[in-house]
Amino acid sequence: MLFALLSLLADEPAKDQGGGAPAWGMFIWLLPMAVVFYLLVMRPARKQEAQRQALVNALKKNDKVLTTAGIIGTVVSISEKEDEVTVRVDENCRLKMLKSSISRNLTQEEAAKKPEEQKAEAAKS
Repeated sequence: MLFALLSLLADEPAKDQGGGAPAWGMFIWLLPMAVVFYLLVMRPARKQEAQRQALVNALKKNDKVLTTAGIIGTVVSISEKEDEVTVRVDENCRLKMLKSSISRNLTQEEAAKKPEEQKAEAAKS
């Protein structure tokens, strides 16, 4: 981006040639475009990454999780030193994977739905 700015400033026509619009006119539009880019792309990405990090940090033993590969399992152990978690998929099947491969915590989602369901039942009564 800095290279583009420098090239725009370097391409400014000479005063005696009398041609074209000055390069600073292009620079005026660059700042609002950078602000829009930040608001539409960078800010939501940071917010999503913060939510993802909170999900990974909130993992506990016996949480039912869904991985990015679509595997549903239960957390058996969490390694604090390394970025690893062991997930039990079946009785005799345990998978060691990175914490970042966990996409959803189904236990937390179910716990969040229960109060909403109770409010809906109370409203019907």
